[in-house]
Amino acid sequence: MKRRTEMSFSEKLYLGEILRGLAVTMYRFWRNLSLHGLHAVGLYKDVRASVTTQYPDEYKTYPDNYRGSHRLTLKEEGSVRCTACFLCATACPANCIFIEAGEHPDPEVEKFPLRYEIDTLRCIYCGMCVEACPCDAIRMDTYVHPKIWGFNRADFVETKSVLMDRSTILAERGRTALMEDQIAGYEQEEVELWERIKN
Repeated sequence: MKRRTEMSFSEKLYLGEILRGLAVTMYRFWRNLSLHGLHAVGLYKDVRASVTTQYPDEYKTYPDNYRGSHRLTLKEEGSVRCTACFLCATACPANCIFIEAGEHPDPEVEKFPLRYEIDTLRCIYCGMCVEACPCDAIRMDTYVHPKIWGFNRADFVETKSVLMDRSTILAERGRTALMEDQIAGYEQEEVELWERIKN
């Protein structure tokens, strides 16, 4: 059976597809505009106008396999599980992980990270660091997206204490606590920003 390789003149114009796309766009526009107008006067409140998540008033619940912000896992006594083996930093294609190793006070433990930092502006959230870690010390199961608010590069560098705190918050307050804290932090920073602008 011979396959057709050439397009007809009408197919080359893409007119049908353009009109179909415009029809979908205009239908969504007028439907949402009408529903928002009806909502404003108290009608059809049970019908959702738009399918867009109205962040930060609403936020999506991410699935279990979502690669969110990083966290450092903790041992039972609360110390970091990381052994400063540098495998995560070596595996990182974006070269965004910085580790400074030091001697652990416990003679049973060879070393631990004095500093552990992730530059989230360089990170591509590929998960290679999680795969490379032999002791399950770093994970990306925080169910929150990366930070989007800051005024300089240092605001986007996550330190060892920040990464460890995420594990503590997840263990103590549950899955939604990190997102709630992140949104509250954005709101607080916005208030502080307006105060600086006013003064």
